[in-house]
Amino acid sequence: MKKVLKVIAIIIAIAGCAAAVYAIVKKFLDKKEVEAPVEEEYVSADLADDEFVTETVA
Repeated sequence: MKKVLKVIAIIIAIAGCAAAVYAIVKKFLDKKEVEAPVEEEYVSADLADDEFVTETVA
């Protein structure tokens, strides 16, 4: 019975470590994430035309 409890404890410890690593990596990647620009800020410029045309991205 002690052997079974040790195996279960090891599995729980590994799962806890994996959860901690996941949380740390997720927190780190969330900080590095760049916010997307607002849709209205996109500007398309065709070199053949002299005027700029604003477009919204759907």
